[in-house]
Amino acid sequence: MGDPMIELKLLDERLRQWGLPRYQTGMAAAIDLHACLDAPLVLQPGTAPALISSGIALHMARSGMAALVLPRSGLGHRKGLVLGNLVGLIDADYTGPVLVSAWNRNPPGGEAITIEPGERFAQMVFVPVLRPEFTVVEEFTAASARGAGGFGSTG
Repeated sequence: MGDPMIELKLLDERLRQWGLPRYQTGMAAAIDLHACLDAPLVLQPGTAPALISSGIALHMARSGMAALVLPRSGLGHRKGLVLGNLVGLIDADYTGPVLVSAWNRNPPGGEAITIEPGERFAQMVFVPVLRPEFTVVEEFTAASARGAGGFGSTG
């Protein structure tokens, strides 16, 4: 059985020139998203995140799938660009525009980040989703070795 098919709707025709969403290498886990902007966007450090259109909408139509929007590693490490919500979640039944919250994590007074129209600025990975049923209990049926040990409890 092959990989699932997902319908992709282009909401910004400039993607045909900039590059349709695709995997950049044969073993890449994520597709890159282009910033569908009309002009360069300057993100100042210490300011509110900006919503940027990726120019696409998706129809996954599978309850066992979701898409995660992540920052691109190089932009995050070299420039300080991260997502305003850290990770974006696209549910399988959402078919609206994929918008990305971009934020400059640099300290106030630090370097501004400019995102150019068409720049690959975020990435999207598709993941399986489990949807377990819940049983309300008074006590768990078995103990675990860790128990309720929290932050740092394992060393």
